[in-house]
Amino acid sequence: MSRLKNLAILFAASIILGAAFNLFLIPNEVLTGGVTGLAMVFGILTPISAGIWLVVLNAPIFILGWMKLGKEFIANSIFSVVVTSITMQYLPVTQVTEDALLACVFGGAIAGGSIGLIIRFYGSGGGADIIGLLLTLKRDIPLGVLIFAINSVVVFISGFVFSWELALYTMISIYITGIVIDRVHTRHVKLSLMVVSDRGEEVKSELLDNLIRGITVMYGQSGYSNTERKVLYTVITRYELALVKSLITSIDPKAFVSVSETVEVIGNFRR
Repeated sequence: MSRLKNLAILFAASIILGAAFNLFLIPNEVLTGGVTGLAMVFGILTPISAGIWLVVLNAPIFILGWMKLGKEFIANSIFSVVVTSITMQYLPVTQVTEDALLACVFGGAIAGGSIGLIIRFYGSGGGADIIGLLLTLKRDIPLGVLIFAINSVVVFISGFVFSWELALYTMISIYITGIVIDRVHTRHVKLSLMVVSDRGEEVKSELLDNLIRGITVMYGQSGYSNTERKVLYTVITRYELALVKSLITSIDPKAFVSVSETVEVIGNFRR
């Protein structure tokens, strides 16, 4: 059920993301950043829709992400990009407002909220999102800041293709998107996870197969029944929590799981 819930949230957020593009940003030629922004540029300049360009440009980035971020993350990302692409393909491009400033503020905020949800539930919008996540593996920099830096390249492209006034509006939109992403998705927050389960070995194997984290195994004893159980301990990032809960409940729905925020991690911890 948890897996279906995650997919439902990814589905809804991806539709809202596509709507933000077609209702606010594209009609006013206010772009978003990164690969999506480039897809929007090509969609405006060519007869091929931005949704099709979104899939084409994301393909090589997905291959890199598959190798570095894991198959489930990329599968969720592909699902999200496809849903967004279909939404952009079939939802008519409609100008909700002729005010470019309003369009970039509301479009950027809605896009940022959608992308933040998608990433929080172990997916991405492709492109700069995946590149940003790969960079956060090396440095504890807020994801929104990295995405803003990567996406700023699109501002200069839109300045040359359209006008510098629209390029400045695009910068506002990208900045708002980055801020909202960091409010929704706290990637740099670390969590300590302790799992007590009668099926500890199976839970451990499932976590090791799907995460890049090490796990410490301790042995405990139930105070009531005196039965021995394995106690698993690890530290994860906030964005991995949805996946971890899904993996644990799929093996042992009755497992006892304790999650607490960690102030600092020193030592060998892959970011």
